[in-house]
Amino acid sequence: MEYAINPWMDVTMPVDADLALKQWQRLRETLSGLGHAVHVLAPRAGLPDMVFAANGAFAVGGTAYGARFRYPQRTDEAVAHRLFYETNGWRYTAPAHTNEGEGDFAYLPGAHGGVVLAGYGYRTEHAAHAEAQEVLGRPVVSLHLCDPRFYHLDVALAAIDDANVAYYPEAFAPASRQVLRRLFPDAVIADEADALAFGLNLVSDGRNVVLNSEATGLARKLRVAGYQPVPVELSELKKGGGSVKCCVAELHG
Repeated sequence: MEYAINPWMDVTMPVDADLALKQWQRLRETLSGLGHAVHVLAPRAGLPDMVFAANGAFAVGGTAYGARFRYPQRTDEAVAHRLFYETNGWRYTAPAHTNEGEGDFAYLPGAHGGVVLAGYGYRTEHAAHAEAQEVLGRPVVSLHLCDPRFYHLDVALAAIDDANVAYYPEAFAPASRQVLRRLFPDAVIADEADALAFGLNLVSDGRNVVLNSEATGLARKLRVAGYQPVPVELSELKKGGGSVKCCVAELHG
């Protein structure tokens, strides 16, 4: 690891590149096996964090709101993502404000008429929330992240179907916790251990929930709530500060 731009990265911690690739391939196979179409963004030299594809844009209803990365080590990733969306027929809007795509935006089409949850406090500027609302034409609810370990929304909260979420309350400032309680009274609540295991950095199709295999407690809660947990091991990706969701940019039609 050549640099550290989040609390999970440690330049003294070796990453097993071969194992990381095998774990990523297993994730891809898992998603394909569940019946999902998977596109692969071609890697670019010098941009190792491109594996965390969720951060490159936020795409809803045929429109992609592009990313503007906070750290220079990731800046050039935005170009690759823009090319993907424009080549595949999406309307692409370049942002004026710093934001890190689906890292800090989550879309729930069946909640409150269709709502976007948006995090701020570490990577994405609060002003980007208003910009995203104008670009996407969906109401945006701002949520204040207050624990640097949970520097993106997608490590503190996840959509588990079109209308409900799972989240770790202590990752949010008190007022944002109140908002979440009111919006999602039936949410699945994660404990600290599963949040730190990147359990909330998950991808769900409303039935199958693909999540980090270390988050065993959250998997049990999801099963009780009627979902089917699908655990995957991503120990090497976790060293970079991400897990399942960080590797997946969801294309919300």
